Amino acid sequence: MSKGSRQVKGFRKIVQKVIHPPYIRTHIPAGKAMAGPPLGPHLGQRNINVAMFCKEFNEKTKDIKEGIPLPCMIKIKPDRTFELSFSNPPISYFVKQAAGIEKGSMSPGPKDWAGKISLKHVYEIAKIKSQDPIFDCVPLKEICQKIIDEARTVGVETVRCVTEEEYAAFREERQVIVDQQTAELDEKRKAKIIKQAKAQL
Repeated sequence: MSKGSRQVKGFRKIVQKVIHPPYIRTHIPAGKAMAGPPLGPHLGQRNINVAMFCKEFNEKTKDIKEGIPLPCMIKIKPDRTFELSFSNPPISYFVKQAAGIEKGSMSPGPKDWAGKISLKHVYEIAKIKSQDPIFDCVPLKEICQKIIDEARTVGVETVRCVTEEEYAAFREERQVIVDQQTAELDEKRKAKIIKQAKAQL
């Protein structure tokens, strides 16, 4: 065996000994970590004690309103223990809460806004998100712009201000559109089922 081959073989052994701690980024509802999918299988593949993880997560999030989605980082150590950290709910969650909606728009944009938020809402959300490690040292103005961009993505328009009366009127008009879209989806779903049934005959 040549000297070069021996060196390569030696490097391979060194590389094999290097352990790169895997990690999992996911969203878990506060107080509702469960061993079932999708979380359980992901942890199980890495030999993490799923029951222990769920117990620790639920204990750490017991003071947060149950069900709120929390962005989590699960760092897995070489000995298969883990470090759990989580941040504030995602921007989209706060935007929908501020707009009073559960779902965004099917076609985000001026022709189909699902809701509206004011600049005051944006500022308040930015102050909360500025506490997240990902926004450490990021100017508040940039965080505000990211919130406005995210709001647009889910179909929520950012306006300077909006009164309760104006927004109530908007929501009524919006509900008519939502009902129409729901009816159209139901029709498409029924048509698909009928088509599949005919194909099986």
